[in-house]
Amino acid sequence: MTEWPVSLRGVTETVVTTRGPNEMWNAAALGVHAPRSDEDGASDGRASAESPATATTWGRTRTRGNFERRGEGYVQFTTDPVLFVEAALSIHETDAPVLDAADAWARVTVERLASGESGGTEWVEWALRPVETDVLRESVAATNRGYYAVVEATVAASRLDVPAYEEAALRERLDYFADVVARCGGEREREAMALVAEYSAYENESF
Repeated sequence: MTEWPVSLRGVTETVVTTRGPNEMWNAAALGVHAPRSDEDGASDGRASAESPATATTWGRTRTRGNFERRGEGYVQFTTDPVLFVEAALSIHETDAPVLDAADAWARVTVERLASGESGGTEWVEWALRPVETDVLRESVAATNRGYYAVVEATVAASRLDVPAYEEAALRERLDYFADVVARCGGEREREAMALVAEYSAYENESF
């Protein structure tokens, strides 16, 4: 079995591209869960045919539909906050499956494992199995709180119109993340946070 190009642990936030009926590649945010290696849920980041990495799609999204039609996609690892926001909160389509901002990618086959409903939203859990991978860029990791605040902001913003979540609490979280980005982020993070406001019902005068 082909190995992932990075070590997976917990939930790794990625951007996945899937080919739609219009032959364009739709980019969307996708949280990849590291494979479980034992009954307690511990993981060493390695996948196997019996214990693959997994991901869950929520609602009748383009990603879910394309997974069902095509049975595959390209999971991409990136540190570009603008790309992540565009993938998470807007319709972002490209001609090619691998995005310019990807540092590494894995073409995966997908298998439907389970499905259900939570808070009025349908969900589907998928097994992801890499069949082809590549590392495009290697760099020293630098921790910037602004980048991670942007990632968390996209999660909160995507839930603003979901009845199961309390809007006031989400807006309070978004205000906090916006403050972190304003204080700690660089130009790219501030641009990404402005897009969070543009693509969602969240408004903040700082961006």
